[in-house]
Amino acid sequence: MFGHEMSDSKTQKFERLYRSERSRLERIASRRVGHGAGDDVVQDTFARLWDKALEQIVLTPAYLSRCVRNAAIDQTRADKRRSRLPELITEEQYAAPVPTPQQIVIAVDGIRHIDRAISELPDRTRQIFILNRMHDCTYDEIAVALGISYSTVEREIAKALLACRLPMKATPSD
Repeated sequence: MFGHEMSDSKTQKFERLYRSERSRLERIASRRVGHGAGDDVVQDTFARLWDKALEQIVLTPAYLSRCVRNAAIDQTRADKRRSRLPELITEEQYAAPVPTPQQIVIAVDGIRHIDRAISELPDRTRQIFILNRMHDCTYDEIAVALGISYSTVEREIAKALLACRLPMKATPSD
C-alpha cells in the first residue's frame, strides 16, 4: 500500500481507521485549506503516518486531528508563499534577456550552417529529416509513408543529425 510490509491485521486496522476518521478529518482540514484541498491533506497525513503505524504508535482520533490541523497549517502557509510569488518578481525578471550582437551573429551563423547542411543532404535523407523535425512525423509514420523500414528511417535521421553537428566549414561570408 505505502511501500512497507505490515501484517494483514495491522493493515486492516489502519485502513479501517482511515475510513472511519476520513470524513471528520477532511472537515477539519477544509476549514483551513478550503473544501477542495481538505481530502488531499488528510490523505497526505495518513501516508506520512504509515511509518508511525509500523513503529507501534497508537493513532488516536485526537492524535490524528492534531496531525491534520498541522498539515493544513503547513498547506496554508505554502499556498500563501506561492500566491505572493508573482508580487516578488520584478518586471525585469519577466523579460527575456536581450541577446548581445555577438550572440546574434553566432546564432545566425549556426542557422546558416544547419540550413547548408540540410540542403547538402541526399534527397531521401533530407525528406525524412524534414518530415520528422519540421512536420513532427514519427519514425513509424515516415516508414509507412515512404515504404521503407523503421531502421532505415533511424539511419537516415542519424546521418542528418551528424551532418548538422559537424563543425561549420570555413566558407566565404554569405
